[in-house]
Amino acid sequence: MENIEGTGQMKDKINLKMIIPIGIGVLILLTLVIVFLVKKYMPNTQKMSLFDYFHTEKASDKVTLILEDEITDASCIYKDEKVYIDFDYVKANFNPRFYRDVNENLLLYTTPTTETTVVPGEKDYMIGRSKESKDYVMAVNDGDKLYLAADYVKECTAIDFETYNSPRRIVVTDQFDTEKDYVKADDDCTLRYKGNIKSKVLRKIKEGSDLRLLEKENKDTGFCKVMENSGIIGYIKAKDLGEIYQRMDKTDFKKEIYNHISLDGKVALVWHQVMNQTANSGISELLSTVRGINVVCPTWFKTSDNEGSVDASIASYDYVTKAHNAGVQVWGLCDDQSPDMKIGTVLGSTKSRLKLVNNLVAKAIQYDLDGINIDFEYVKEESGEDFIQFIREIGIKCRTNELVLSIDNYPLMNYNAYYNRREQANVADYVITMAYDEYTKNSETAGPVSSITYVQDAIKNVLTEVPKEQSVIGLPFYSRHWQEKTRDGEVSLSVESCSMNYAQELVNDSKQTAKWDETTGQDYLEYKEKGIVHKIWIENRKSLELKMKEVSGSEMAGYAFWKYGLQNNGVWSMIAKYTK
Repeated sequence: MENIEGTGQMKDKINLKMIIPIGIGVLILLTLVIVFLVKKYMPNTQKMSLFDYFHTEKASDKVTLILEDEITDASCIYKDEKVYIDFDYVKANFNPRFYRDVNENLLLYTTPTTETTVVPGEKDYMIGRSKESKDYVMAVNDGDKLYLAADYVKECTAIDFETYNSPRRIVVTDQFDTEKDYVKADDDCTLRYKGNIKSKVLRKIKEGSDLRLLEKENKDTGFCKVMENSGIIGYIKAKDLGEIYQRMDKTDFKKEIYNHISLDGKVALVWHQVMNQTANSGISELLSTVRGINVVCPTWFKTSDNEGSVDASIASYDYVTKAHNAGVQVWGLCDDQSPDMKIGTVLGSTKSRLKLVNNLVAKAIQYDLDGINIDFEYVKEESGEDFIQFIREIGIKCRTNELVLSIDNYPLMNYNAYYNRREQANVADYVITMAYDEYTKNSETAGPVSSITYVQDAIKNVLTEVPKEQSVIGLPFYSRHWQEKTRDGEVSLSVESCSMNYAQELVNDSKQTAKWDETTGQDYLEYKEKGIVHKIWIENRKSLELKMKEVSGSEMAGYAFWKYGLQNNGVWSMIAKYTK
């Protein structure tokens, strides 16, 4: 019996030794499961520093700019309790009409009627010739950067903004014509950095708060992406948000209106190249010859030096009187072809640019002109902004004195887009596209002056930037006679311009027949004489009318022709048919 009892006690001891570790193991496992479940399902309560969120140092004077629903990398600074925004960012994103003159340390803003001149760092400024003052500095220099006060930008631009601290930031609204999605918080809830409950907390959101909805509920996570009114963008559980509603932001900003002078009916302009005073007498023959023309544009004015002077020595009051008596307007042309100046130098200086403006308008008034035609063909890309500022400034003077302002351009291409025809159209009355010089003396191969496809493309491209009621297409009265000479396998190319009559003489002298080329919409002549290949794409009444049909079909504002004297007089009756 004793042996049996001893054996039972041993079994009990063995069972306890086995049960205890198993129990401990189960407890550990349960603890691990609980810890795992807590980690998985318990929301993170750790807050993310907004300085980390906006990547801003606490002691910095930098300001973060939030534009609509985007946290930008715009350079902004805080100074004297005002936010200042980088000039380049303002110009690119808010208002392209701000202009900086680095050389003279000026900030200019031009409206349809006046120009504001600001010296960075000063509260005083000029509106036209009147001195005004604000209670804050409108612009400041910081190194080589210029910063504009957000308050001043708002005065000139359709934007609204609010500023916030800790960290400093400015939330800008610039979309006032579209509805945006919003939601209200149905309960107190948490705005998180990412769309899951383990993400850090950005901000606690109160019940009833308005939030801009950026992304609807993600079905996998159950979170929506929203923006809180102080510019913090994060995620909130969809169940904590109410129904989506739309809201349109409003602004009291009044957009500047540019009033344009428009001729009755189509513009029908002919350029008249006048090289000296004697040549002005040609106006009598011109007026007795042309038909269907309501504007003559003499090449009278030249930018003569780098200070903004104008050579007007060949202008003639008698010329204008004769044109007016015939019911024809006179727009004086100013070009930039003088060898004694560089147009980029003139336009890059506010002092010389304004002098040029004043001189041109003064001459227009002196000679009783109806308009000014700007023909600056040597503006380089780095001077594009200066050129447009010149157009804005001369636009003020022309509107004040009821002068028509027209600007000449070659067809819109990527390489000359800096001429900014869109802004030209905003400011000037007519934008003229010179749809010729498709091939010039600088071309590597022979080709037409103005093929029909070249004109069609010119029309199509300019209408992407200029309203048709302001767009005038310039067409040529001339051709080019190409001569190709081959020697030792090398082709040398020479070319001469020729009038319509001279081109026909070349055809007659060749004793060949020009053939119509459908591709270019021109008669084409090619012949060989004394080892030289002659090529001419001929501009004549037939090819010119084909182009005019394209202009007419596109309902453009009118036509311009380069130049009087190169035409065959038989074209006038055809021109009159389209311009009456």
